[in-house]
Amino acid sequence: MRTILTLILAAAIAAPAAAQTKRCAEREMITERLTSGYGETFAGGGMRNQESIFEVWLSPENGTWTILMTTPDGRSCVMAAGTDWRDALPEKAAGIPG
Repeated sequence: MRTILTLILAAAIAAPAAAQTKRCAEREMITERLTSGYGETFAGGGMRNQESIFEVWLSPENGTWTILMTTPDGRSCVMAAGTDWRDALPEKAAGIPG
């Protein structure tokens, strides 16, 4: 019984790790797919540390968005992606009603 439980736990841990591996590839390959497949373009980003850069890609027309993490070796990983992107609402100027 203990062996079966160990195998089940090992499979549960390995599955997310395998899924994460499939979400990584050379940066050029991922950005080409974002551009041609989803109409997304680079919207901004910045350095997390010396080990990684985070980028936001989005398509205002389709509403899709993707967050990439790229490492110095040129490998990018999709950290998050979704739909229904919306830009931030403009702030109201002080003293102007409405």
